[in-house]
Amino acid sequence: MQRVRVIIIGSGPAGLSAALYTARAQFETVVITGPQFGGQIATTHDVDNFPGFPEGVTGPELVERMKQQAERFGARFDYDLVTEVDFTQGTPFTVKTQNDVYVADAVIVTNGATPRKLGVPGEYEFTGRGVSYCATCDGFFFRGKNIVVVGGGDSALQEAIFLTKFANVTVVHRRDTFRASTSLQIRAKANPKINYIMDTVVEKINSETGVVQSVTLANVKTGDVYDFPTDGVFIFVGYDPNGGIFGGQIAADADGYVLVDQLMRTNVEGVFAGGEIHDRIWRQAATAAGDGVAAALSATVWLQERADQLEPLPLPAAGAAVADA
Repeated sequence: MQRVRVIIIGSGPAGLSAALYTARAQFETVVITGPQFGGQIATTHDVDNFPGFPEGVTGPELVERMKQQAERFGARFDYDLVTEVDFTQGTPFTVKTQNDVYVADAVIVTNGATPRKLGVPGEYEFTGRGVSYCATCDGFFFRGKNIVVVGGGDSALQEAIFLTKFANVTVVHRRDTFRASTSLQIRAKANPKINYIMDTVVEKINSETGVVQSVTLANVKTGDVYDFPTDGVFIFVGYDPNGGIFGGQIAADADGYVLVDQLMRTNVEGVFAGGEIHDRIWRQAATAAGDGVAAALSATVWLQERADQLEPLPLPAAGAAVADA
């Protein structure tokens, strides 16, 4: 068992930014990375919209540099999965991983949300090479090209409209009607750069060059199967917040997104949250980073107000980084 001041669950931009701030405030911080160090952004080949990188940066490089910055101030990283938490007794909180048990005075939850997948051949192989789940992140790379948007809800049509700034869009939807709001449907149908293929599903994403070249489509009513040329596939069939490990111990909405106030506080005193675990709207690396900073600052204030109640921790090992004054 390890006793620390702050546990951060998740290692995307929100978690890495939070780690920088709590470690720099000289609170012993451990980040439990989860299954994918860096989160979704780590699977993105080119990141052009994160501030401070005028020439762009790859997702893996971005999260590695953020990690190094947090480590400079003493943050530690545990490449493990959280299996169970106990927030019911108040601080200190128990966080169990596959290989260890942590007890922490404060917890920052940043383990994000997962885009729902189609589960078809080629989807995994070509993610970041023509397959995307983020129009704002990747639309710029498809200027003047033809792309497919998969889905029929608000997100699909919103992103399809946005993507017409760069490309010609074909929306593929498995039903004959959309679930999106009427106003969005009117806007989308009035856009001359959007075409529609209804009653159809994507069965496969194809390439012989390493980047997407076509999709295999199947009409669910007629059974017709054919290849449809495209330069990219944007998939918007929903997101699932990764809140299952909390077992209902922190308040969430009907879709599982953790509820926070403007200070990133959850309903459990001493537990904070940031990034896509609560943000169903923006889903950007930069907004997640801002959330992480806000959550860390709130956690810092909360810990400082209780400084005389906190159990002393062992002194840092020789050579550990010390924050600036």
